[in-house]
Amino acid sequence: MKTRDELMGALSGMRRAQIGSRRAPHKPLLVLWLLGRFVNSGSTAVTYAEAEEPVSRLINDFGPAVTSRARARERAAMPFVHLERELWDLRDHDGNPVGPDVPERGNWLRSHGAHGRLSGDVERLLSVPGTPTAAARLLLEQHFTPSLEAPVCDAVGLDLADPDADSVLRPSEAKRRKRRAGFAEEVLRAYAYACAFCGYDGALGRNPAGLEAAHVKWHSQDGPDEVHNGLALCSLHHTLFDLGVLGLLPDLRIQVSQLYVARSPAGQAVDALHGLPLATPRPGRPAIDVRFVLWHGQQVFKRPGAQAA
Repeated sequence: MKTRDELMGALSGMRRAQIGSRRAPHKPLLVLWLLGRFVNSGSTAVTYAEAEEPVSRLINDFGPAVTSRARARERAAMPFVHLERELWDLRDHDGNPVGPDVPERGNWLRSHGAHGRLSGDVERLLSVPGTPTAAARLLLEQHFTPSLEAPVCDAVGLDLADPDADSVLRPSEAKRRKRRAGFAEEVLRAYAYACAFCGYDGALGRNPAGLEAAHVKWHSQDGPDEVHNGLALCSLHHTLFDLGVLGLLPDLRIQVSQLYVARSPAGQAVDALHGLPLATPRPGRPAIDVRFVLWHGQQVFKRPGAQAA
């Protein structure tokens, strides 16, 4: 791997793991964490013992929930073992290469002193200004949704405000970042410029303020830019919906995750949404397709009884 285009192509081509029918963003989250490590220390070298807790926490926070506490603690094991070898060099305590056929268990990786780092070619390319930020943008675009970009970057120690990054993206990558023009306006108009969860309808003059068009099934996961996959939400409830704090039942009643905790009256106002009906779109505008509601419930919402952290 000699060029930045090859690096971006390798990142774009990472196999998208799935657990059953559920998305598994384990590998992109490991790479994002490694990018933050490189930016802040100049190296991606790390033992599994060091990576297990922070990377597992990222997967728990930004991936589908799991019901097993043991699995939640060791979710970093899968990407540590299976990240593509054109990007990743994994070895045991004696320096021997570790193949992808070893057990995906934390105790095996710890006992064998497993340690890895992004390859020398990858680290060399990451030393070019703008490359870590461009790589992060690419992974966020492919695997997540815009309202999660800032929380993910904060969690891994990355800053996307890097003007050099734009020159690194290839034209095909820049094109992939586009969403259909008109989607946001159509969704906001369908819900009368008011949050479908709480009814907030603030405006600054004639312009809506703090209102956004949310995808129910994420754009990065092939969700369409159409009104039947959209909701008008205030900025707060958009973020909570994408984090899995808020969800929907097939009958379009609002759900609040049992894992959500708040002490202040403002925070507890979110709990008050539980069981309320979602606002309906204006006459003649399509309601949400239940298929997308079911996708969000399975892939994003932190379901009761599931382990999120």
